[in-house]
Amino acid sequence: MDRSLLRDDVYRRLRDAIVDGTFLPGEQLKDGELAEWLGVSRTPVREALLRLGGSGLVVALPGRSTRVSTIDPRAVRDARDVIAAMHELAVRQTTGQLSDDHIERMREANRRFAEAVDAGDIGAALDADEEIHRIPVTALGNKALETVLDQFDPLVRRAERMRFSADGHMSVELHAQLIELMAAGDVEAAASVAFNIWHTLPAEADVPTADLQSGE
Repeated sequence: MDRSLLRDDVYRRLRDAIVDGTFLPGEQLKDGELAEWLGVSRTPVREALLRLGGSGLVVALPGRSTRVSTIDPRAVRDARDVIAAMHELAVRQTTGQLSDDHIERMREANRRFAEAVDAGDIGAALDADEEIHRIPVTALGNKALETVLDQFDPLVRRAERMRFSADGHMSVELHAQLIELMAAGDVEAAASVAFNIWHTLPAEADVPTADLQSGE
């Protein structure tokens, strides 16, 4: 596998393992064990942990260990607000500009999202949700905006998982509103929905944590 593709794959797999609770908040992550688990060398694992640290999903303690971060409501709120602003900007600048193929791909992704929610497949729901919102972002082609989303999105995905686990049906409706407003070229209404979608996310929830022993 190309090195950049391997690096991105390792990052996504570790990110998803944190988001889905495979690795609990507070759990220690050892690059050697992770490399063995993923079947890769330690280098892409270390690079992935650095990226995850920048996103706030892991915390590195100098000379001690790297652990999965606990869910900090303020950090989630801050990341959520930044992401909402970025998606509002992407929607504002692409509404009325997307092709019929873009719109149909968003509709199809929302259909898959609805099916995943009904089936209780939260992982598939998260993937479909990400695809819906990424279509306007990719169409816009603003690399600075994409960089900001890449940094803060992983932290917010944990809050999304909580919401979709509780009830994702409201998101199905909000997605549908967004898509049809974009198809109709209603810039202000579409931008407003895009912004408000992210503010339905909870900033805190009761989550399990790994047992933290002093000196581990």
